[in-house]
Amino acid sequence: MGSMAEKSLKDRIDVKKLPAHVAIIMDGNGRWAKKQGFARTLGHERGVDSVRNTVEAAAELGIGYLTLYAFSTENWSRPKYEIDALMRILVKSLHKEMKTLMKNNIRLEAIGDLDSLPPGSQKELTKSIKATSGNTGLKLVLALSYSSRWEILEAVKSIIHEVQDGKLEVDKIDAECFSRFLTTYNIPEPELLIRTSGEYRISNFLLWQIAYAELYFTPVLWPDFSKDDFYAAIVDYQHRERRFGLTSEQINKLEQKMHRR
Repeated sequence: MGSMAEKSLKDRIDVKKLPAHVAIIMDGNGRWAKKQGFARTLGHERGVDSVRNTVEAAAELGIGYLTLYAFSTENWSRPKYEIDALMRILVKSLHKEMKTLMKNNIRLEAIGDLDSLPPGSQKELTKSIKATSGNTGLKLVLALSYSSRWEILEAVKSIIHEVQDGKLEVDKIDAECFSRFLTTYNIPEPELLIRTSGEYRISNFLLWQIAYAELYFTPVLWPDFSKDDFYAAIVDYQHRERRFGLTSEQINKLEQKMHRR
């Protein structure tokens, strides 16, 4: 029997303590390409391999939800050639990865201002979501043309309309009520947020939902992000104590109570 140090990262993961939902800010495609002397678009293409590896790793472990920040509303400000390339990669990847999604029982979902996507991208996305709707394994959520401020403002507008129409009382608006108006209303809040490329920013991603998430930052650029890098984030997460405002002593008492049941 090998020691802990000799175990692989995957073997060190306690499958009974997995985060139900992992969210990832996939950053570093452009910098990876620049380091290699390639065009930025090639970095995005190589990033697709990391998406595939990460999705497979999450599915194999038995994680319930994986949300990937694929395209922000701010990304629309990038050069047109890069946006066009990103949309082509999206359509191509959805079509190419369909067999993998079906084989691994993965259900595809999407959040964001999807109506702002080009018609071709919308069509392929809708097609893929419909094709995988019966799958019962990992829920893969793509955040496309998404920003948290956009989402929160849209939620506020919807709540105002509900109040004006007499469908909702102001005194009934609490955190749970507000969450129902977000694009993630049917998705559990992330317990682990991973950001690649060494940046220490949230970049307008799931600001409401990550209130109690554990944050994990890695210097690895997204095209180099491997299954082992994903496992390392899970191992790190499992060594943290999640208190939700309670003391360590209170957490220990709750855990002891749960074990006695």
